[in-house]
Amino acid sequence: MTSSHSPGLSAPPHYSCMKRDPHSAARAGVLHTPHGAIPTPIFAPVGTQATVKTLTPDELQALGASLILANTYHLYLRPGADLISSLGGLHSFMRWPAPILTDSGGFQVFSLEGLRRVTDEGVVFRSHIDGSEHEFSPEKSIEIQEKLGADIIMALDECPNPLDCEYNKIALARTHHWAERCLRAHTRQDQALFAILQGGIFADLRRESARVLTSLDFPGYAIGGLSIGEAKSQTWETLDQTVPFLPEDKPRYLMGVGSPEDLFEAVERGIDILDCVLPTRLARNGAVFTSHGRLNLRKAELAADPAPIEEGCGCYTCRNFSRAYLRHLHKSGEVLGLRLNSIHNLYFLLSLIHRIRQAIFDGNLADVKQEFLSQYIPVEDTKQRYGNLARRRKPAVSAKSRIGNAS
Repeated sequence: MTSSHSPGLSAPPHYSCMKRDPHSAARAGVLHTPHGAIPTPIFAPVGTQATVKTLTPDELQALGASLILANTYHLYLRPGADLISSLGGLHSFMRWPAPILTDSGGFQVFSLEGLRRVTDEGVVFRSHIDGSEHEFSPEKSIEIQEKLGADIIMALDECPNPLDCEYNKIALARTHHWAERCLRAHTRQDQALFAILQGGIFADLRRESARVLTSLDFPGYAIGGLSIGEAKSQTWETLDQTVPFLPEDKPRYLMGVGSPEDLFEAVERGIDILDCVLPTRLARNGAVFTSHGRLNLRKAELAADPAPIEEGCGCYTCRNFSRAYLRHLHKSGEVLGLRLNSIHNLYFLLSLIHRIRQAIFDGNLADVKQEFLSQYIPVEDTKQRYGNLARRRKPAVSAKSRIGNAS
C-alpha cells in the first residue's frame, strides 16, 4: 500500500475538467491525487473516526467509493495524530488505499455550544470524551492534518448560524484570516489544501468570501455553513450566488449535503464533491433509500414482506435479503441490520452520482433528473434532512452523544 506519511513523494493534487453540461453549470472531471484519481462529480461517504460505520474498505470499494472523509477533531482526540503518523498515516492506519479528505474539525468544535470559546487566535474547547481542554488554531489544524496525511485537507473556519447576518460578518473576517494562516502553515506539497467559504445565506458576504479566498489561490474551494438550519430553497439560492465567483479550473466541494435529490441540484450548479453522514445515519435508524423515496423498515406492514428494499437493485443487500428480514434485524437490535442497510444506502447514492456523471458525458442530465424526480418523493422538512441548527444548540450535556456519533 502507498504510504501517506512521507511528504513530498508525489505530485500535488490537481483538477481537470473533461465535459460540461450544455444546459447547466454541471461538469464532469477528474481530481488527481497521490492515492488515485477521483472522478467528479463524486459523493464521499463519511468515515468520521477512520471508519465508515460497520463497513470494511473492501466493501466500500466494491460499492464504488473512490473518496472518503475522515475528521480531524475526532482523530486528534482519539487515537491521536502522532500515533496515526507513526503507523504510516491515515491510509495505512485504516487500510484504505484510495483518496481521503479530512475536515479541519471546525464544524465539530463549533457545535460544542457551551464547551468552547472563540478568539481571533483560534478555538479553545473541552473534549466531548473526557472534558479535557484543548486548543485549535489554524496552524494546529494544519499540523494535525499533515500528520494524518489525507490527500485533501481543509482550512480551519468558523461555521456560524447561516441566518445571523451580523455574526456572519464577524465570522467571515475570522475565517479569511485563518485561511491565510493555514496557507502559510501548510508545507506538504502532496496534499491539496481547500479554503472554506462562509457567509451564511447572504449573497454579498458569499461574494466577498469568494473574492478574498480565490485571491489566495487555493487548490480547491469548499462551500460551508449550509444545510444547518436554512430552508432548502435558501441552500440553492446561496449556491447560485456563490459558485459563479469560483475559478473554473479548481474543484468545488459542497460540505454536508447528500440527499438523493440534492445531488442533482448541487451538481447542476457546478459542484464537484459532496459528502454527508445521511446514508449511514439513516441506515442505523432503519431508513433506506428507494427510487420512490425513503422506506421506513420499522413499519409493521413490512413484517412479512418478501420483497427486497428495491426490486432490481444490484446491491448485496437487495440481492440476498427481504424487507421482512431487515425489519427483524432492526427490531432485534442486530448489528447485521445496520451493515446491510448501510450497504444499500451507500450503493444507492454512489450509483446515483455515477449515473449523474455519465449523464453529463452523454448530454442528457436534464432528462435523467426529470426521470428520477418523477418517481422520487423527497423529505422536505429541514429537520429531517441533515439535522438543523437546533441540534447544534442543545445544552452542553448532550455534546458527547451529538459529536461522538457524527457519521
